[in-house]
Amino acid sequence: MPRQGSKKQSSVTKSKTNTYQNQEDVYKMKRTPSSPQGGPKKRSAFIDLTNTTKTHTGIQMKSGKTDSRAPDGKVICRTHAIRTDSKDFSSDEQPKKAEFKQEDSPLDGFSVCQPDEPSAIQEQKVPEEFDIDKEHAGDCFMSPEYAKEIFDYLKIREEKFILSDYMHNQPDLNQDMRAILIDWMVELQENFELNHETLYLAVKITDHYLSVTVVMRELLQLIGSTAMLIAAKFEERCPPCVDDFLYICDDAYKRQELIAMEMNILRGLNFDINIPVPYRFLRRYAKVAHVNMKTLTLARYVCESSLLEVELVSERASRLASACLLLALITQGLGGWTPALQYHSGYLLVDLSPLVRKLYAMLASPSNDKLKAVDNKYSHRVFFEVAKIPLVHTDTLEEALMVI
Repeated sequence: MPRQGSKKQSSVTKSKTNTYQNQEDVYKMKRTPSSPQGGPKKRSAFIDLTNTTKTHTGIQMKSGKTDSRAPDGKVICRTHAIRTDSKDFSSDEQPKKAEFKQEDSPLDGFSVCQPDEPSAIQEQKVPEEFDIDKEHAGDCFMSPEYAKEIFDYLKIREEKFILSDYMHNQPDLNQDMRAILIDWMVELQENFELNHETLYLAVKITDHYLSVTVVMRELLQLIGSTAMLIAAKFEERCPPCVDDFLYICDDAYKRQELIAMEMNILRGLNFDINIPVPYRFLRRYAKVAHVNMKTLTLARYVCESSLLEVELVSERASRLASACLLLALITQGLGGWTPALQYHSGYLLVDLSPLVRKLYAMLASPSNDKLKAVDNKYSHRVFFEVAKIPLVHTDTLEEALMVI
């Protein structure tokens, strides 16, 4: 006969097991979003182009040394104390802590190292007429003291992630296949109700991986879904789990293949996935222009449509966002590129005019019947039906782009 204590222990163990199972069920539960396109739908992005061959290679992950910075800008290198014996110290035998002198490091357990080079961002005074963050003074969530410096840093950082047209290095891919993949990723972002930043980052991750790795077409959807998983882990508070991505791919891939592709992508990008995306710049510049939500949504529509164009892969995120906003301002008859926008973006009207013309031609060209995700998304009343707004006449566009 088992003892009473063992019964209690067994009941506690069962209750813990049930609790963990319930938590896991909630975590893996399929989402039922209220997006314009309805709930998640299984779909293969390429139909006959996928599910033929599935290969992956194993990788070895290397750990890197991390560092942080002290308030004075010095690099703080974390150090770890290693015990060489297993002797326990009594209260009387505790070694006395060395008292820090004024010249010693103020942080216990850290060593202070001088940076190799001065910071590229210099503190600057924002002119009063261009200070759009003063209204949020004291709001720690808006970080008004650092907003300008943050976006200046992002502009510097985006220089590291400039791409060229890599499609000529992919013998088994073409730009139409990439467009189909991005169109499917737009649907994926809607079905899971992910942030727009997640979609843009996933597209950036996909392009950067394809620029350094030659892949076969049957792996293209696996790359796209894995890039969305990585971006969701980076951007979302509660990202979808692996099973959700396997489900949305119509079970075309196995769990091990998706995890192996995740490691391959991270290794191909040197684990540096904090890539500046145009969506962040677009929100910042729209705030500078004091536009309403409909105009911002129109600029988002233009920017999201540009994701399908491989010719625009090489554009800087900040410049693309600026051109999308300028085209939206012209379309809505709200003026042109103001001095405030020029100050915060760093671009003159002459810098943006060629790209605005490209975006205008993109919207004016006949749409592909196979690539309807963006148009359908922004034709819904939730997005003010901005996809149905007619384009301005070319004469009006050229007049607005004329440099005085």
